[in-house]
Amino acid sequence: MRKIPATMATQHPDNANIPYWGKSAAISTLEEVEECYHVFSDLGGDEYMWDWEGKFVDEAVVDRLFNRYHDYFRKNQLGKDKFLTFRIPNIWEEKGYRLARSYMTIITAAHTAEEQGLHVPPLFEVILPMTTQAAQLLTVLKKYKEALKYEEAIFEEKVAGRHSIELIPLIEGSVTLLHSRKILKDYAAGYERLFRKRLTYMRPFIARSDPALDAGFVPALLSARGAISEYYRFEEESGIRVYPIIGVGSLPFRGGLSPTTIDDFFKNYSGVRTVTIQSAFRYDYPLPQVKNAIRRLHRELPKKRAVRFNDREIRELTILAEHFASFYRPVVTRLAPVINQIARFVPSHRERIPHTGHFGYSRKVGRDKTKMPRAIAFVAALASIGIPPSLIGTGRALRAVIRNRQEKLLERFLPTFQNDLENVGNYLNWENLKFLARGNPGWSEIREDVLAIEDYLGKRIGPQKTEHFIHRNLTSNIYHLWQEGKGEITEEILHAAKVRRSLG
Repeated sequence: MRKIPATMATQHPDNANIPYWGKSAAISTLEEVEECYHVFSDLGGDEYMWDWEGKFVDEAVVDRLFNRYHDYFRKNQLGKDKFLTFRIPNIWEEKGYRLARSYMTIITAAHTAEEQGLHVPPLFEVILPMTTQAAQLLTVLKKYKEALKYEEAIFEEKVAGRHSIELIPLIEGSVTLLHSRKILKDYAAGYERLFRKRLTYMRPFIARSDPALDAGFVPALLSARGAISEYYRFEEESGIRVYPIIGVGSLPFRGGLSPTTIDDFFKNYSGVRTVTIQSAFRYDYPLPQVKNAIRRLHRELPKKRAVRFNDREIRELTILAEHFASFYRPVVTRLAPVINQIARFVPSHRERIPHTGHFGYSRKVGRDKTKMPRAIAFVAALASIGIPPSLIGTGRALRAVIRNRQEKLLERFLPTFQNDLENVGNYLNWENLKFLARGNPGWSEIREDVLAIEDYLGKRIGPQKTEHFIHRNLTSNIYHLWQEGKGEITEEILHAAKVRRSLG
């Protein structure tokens, strides 16, 4: 059995500070090879996601790693001890030629490793983003087999190592997550038909950011917990081992994993076997603290047992998730113009491929598919004016839950819920919210959310420590500069992000 990585470093651009090895908070495509090496050698990370989804990539990544750091990879074999995992383009969302390029990189990397006497294959596993059905996974496998066949025919040489790739389904919708056991079942059956052998394991990948952007903080958390339970049910039914991955950022809305929040993270997501260590986790905390946190994740994550839910509880989870989403989506849709306007000032710390429209690979929310910035910019825009997005819809939905005497059920499903609300509330700027509520009913509804949360907690929320008060003051500055049309507010946004230790 291959080694299952406990941590997967990613290229998500949520860092506010300059990487300890770099010169700028913005990391260029050419610097990502160096970043990958530092994740392995300095931080002790197991896996690095090489992202082809909507961004520029260095297609010579394996050649560069082997040539620059040959001694390291002779001792720490890529594909055996350390893992470079491509997040490939979704051809149902993005043009297919970039998928072909990722395939050729995987194939030629095997030749490179063989020539240098290193482990073959160095790359063998890919992530398919926005997976909604098993047929997509099977199509990707078939197309890889075809690409491999053409390469061998054209260049008249066999590719060393494996003759297929392994697929990680990245499931990104809150509703899709709660029903994603079917994707795993259908994929396992289709794989057996295609290759005439059974899968021995799967690494289903639970998204946290996009479900939150689409449905809100509580639905994303409920969906993730339900999905973990469903994957272990699939394992019991099929005999195929599962090693779930979860994609989390440092701020609560995007998953809430930072070097300081590991205890609460374990309570919410026990059972996952790999966690993403995004840029803010790596670069917005002191380096010794980051290393200690990664060591702890490696030590403890494999031992955490999943919380299991039965069919009735999954139905209750689903109903609660839909309930909270119904309060979140209308408000976010109404406030989209303001969110998009502020998001334009959020600095971009990676090189994305320009698309038609400002946000390119943007996300859409609600039935009318309102266009939103990607999750990091969305969170950054709201946090920068002192409105943590985790509050949106939560209070009014919670009030209805209490009215129906279901708060104990909710708290059983969400073991850190009260603590989460208190931590989120530390970054609320009440004054800004009062100003905003005068001019737009969407902000008035968020004001009602906050009042309902305060009733539930039995206390006012807002800044508690010095860093919270500093953040509040910075968000007041940002709000007034933005309202008065004083031009660029990017530096102020970045300053506030450094205080909260994440851009978004």
